[in-house]
Amino acid sequence: MNVEQVLIPTRIAKAGMTVRELFDECDRANTPGLPFCDASEQIIGRVTLKNVLKHGCLPEYVVEMAHILGEQISNLQDMEAEAELLLNSTVDQYKQEPHLSITSASSAVKALAMMEREDTSYIFVVDEGRYKGAVTIHRLASMLARGGDPL
Repeated sequence: MNVEQVLIPTRIAKAGMTVRELFDECDRANTPGLPFCDASEQIIGRVTLKNVLKHGCLPEYVVEMAHILGEQISNLQDMEAEAELLLNSTVDQYKQEPHLSITSASSAVKALAMMEREDTSYIFVVDEGRYKGAVTIHRLASMLARGGDPL
């Protein structure tokens, strides 16, 4: 089976897209991130839920001390109080390097092997420089659970 059979079409992120739009699209498609594209829709990076939440909600010292924090952290800003500011900001500042990709003609086994090699749970599908969508570990597992054979 090739990856086109388990492909999840998604929007692309561009300069000016809000974090709210990113969150909504990742939620809709059940993907952890989107490719970040320039005006000609060429992939120049990626934006991920993890990176936005890490840099938009967590001071570095909280991450470093996470293992000793108690259940309640009353002296820190409430994440919900800052949520509206974060959601209305643009994803531009959270852009990372481009992500792993394969073509739609690739097998699902290749996609799974590449994801394992790079320790990631998703991979972008790109044909001749054009983004087609993403394949996720979740989608592959779901296909197997429904009796399909994605591999």
